[in-house]
Amino acid sequence: MKRVKCSVCLVLLVLSLGMATSPARGDDIKNQSAWDKLKQLSAGQQVQVVQNAAKSTTGSFRSVTDEAIVVSTATGEQTIGRQSVLRVSTKGPGHRARNALIGAGIGAGAGAGIGAATAHCGQGFCIGATKGEVIGVITAVCAIVGAAVGAVLPTGGWHEIYRAR
Repeated sequence: MKRVKCSVCLVLLVLSLGMATSPARGDDIKNQSAWDKLKQLSAGQQVQVVQNAAKSTTGSFRSVTDEAIVVSTATGEQTIGRQSVLRVSTKGPGHRARNALIGAGIGAGAGAGIGAATAHCGQGFCIGATKGEVIGVITAVCAIVGAAVGAVLPTGGWHEIYRAR
């Protein structure tokens, strides 16, 4: 029972750390005009520009002026006029390591619970194993599975930073 409490505390700690390290949105960004938000992009940052003709361009951000945005694609640099830009989105950072840790914590907690529930099996599949060994093995296996599931979950995604009015 003590091990289950420790596992639950560990999961809550990992979840709390994940929330505490998520980036905060500043109020100063909201006060800027929509196009000026593009000036905060870093060169090389992954962007997706959707134009009025429903044409989409994905590539690395190069620069922006009051009249156009420059994006580097596989075919070369493209300058897209502000009048033809419908929206601009950036690729968010991936959180695979964080998700793997959270998944491992959840898996370990679930594994400890499953292990504690099945450790009394006596002469069943646990021949020669102590309760602690059964709980430990099931906890470790579930933690590994949880980490793998957390690592493969999609992260990042596109976040709209400009939309024409």
